[in-house]
Amino acid sequence: MVTVDTARMLARYNSWSNRVMFDAVAALPAGEAEKPRPSLFRNMVHTLNHIHVIDRIWQAHLEGRDHGYEARNTKEHPPLAGLRRMQQEVDAWYEAWSDAQTDASLAETVDYVLIGGNRGAMTRGEILLHVVTHTSYHRGYVAEMIYQVPGCRPPAMDLPVFMREGRAAV
Repeated sequence: MVTVDTARMLARYNSWSNRVMFDAVAALPAGEAEKPRPSLFRNMVHTLNHIHVIDRIWQAHLEGRDHGYEARNTKEHPPLAGLRRMQQEVDAWYEAWSDAQTDASLAETVDYVLIGGNRGAMTRGEILLHVVTHTSYHRGYVAEMIYQVPGCRPPAMDLPVFMREGRAAV
């Protein structure tokens, strides 16, 4: 069971990790973030866009409304700076949402329909945990692409790094 304290920590960890990754991608040499790479999502920015789309889809499920997406990514992605602003908005929403939860509300079950039409149900806490793990998973795709840029290394974004360094920054 996801508790209120865990939900708040996870939401802040996710926001912090996204900021760290966007900083790293923005600091790359010109053109590297959009350069085609052998990846499911074509390039770094399109991968970050997928993360944003999925975050918005689950936000809609938590709010009990239609998300309006027909796929798990958009055909094209916005420029990195615009996507960063959009990601910051949804990250702030998850932080505020987690602050408003109780242990009881996190245990409430939410029914949802996935993009492919499959139906499911998870607790609100499980949905948050899914959002955080999904985002971490795909930031790993971006990290791998950063390694493909000569002389570049992705940032450390593990939970222990957040607990040591990032928690104080949020």
